[in-house]
Amino acid sequence: MRRLTISVDDELAERFDELVAARGYENRSEAFRDLVRRELDETRVQRQKASHCVANLSYVYNHHERQLADRLLEKHHDHHDLSYATMHVHLDHHDCLESVMLRGRVDHVNQFAESVIAEKGVRHGKLNLIPVEVERPARYLHVHKHFKAMT
Repeated sequence: MRRLTISVDDELAERFDELVAARGYENRSEAFRDLVRRELDETRVQRQKASHCVANLSYVYNHHERQLADRLLEKHHDHHDLSYATMHVHLDHHDCLESVMLRGRVDHVNQFAESVIAEKGVRHGKLNLIPVEVERPARYLHVHKHFKAMT
């Protein structure tokens, strides 16, 4: 592990310390590492250097919207290779929250997420995407992909 020394003005240091405390980090180094990882992940995705990802798509929708639940279910079935798990929560008499675990090619995951969020009746949607490397270990006889978090 390398040690980095950085200099920042007092106001920025105070704001960073507040962030460290608010998020419950044990120290500045952990917070700094997370910030750098997040920025590197976003840069990989933006520059299309990451081909695969794991992701969470969360959205709120009105289940009374005409045939919306059926349309969403159809999208999930059409993309069964991306969608691995879904949690459904009833927020009130009208609204539901779904959180969907996805994995696959970045472009396919983004397209799927955008198509869900764009459905009439979906009120809020957010995709949290984490780039990964795809591994196919030779020592295993199975043929499915392994996803490894990037560092």
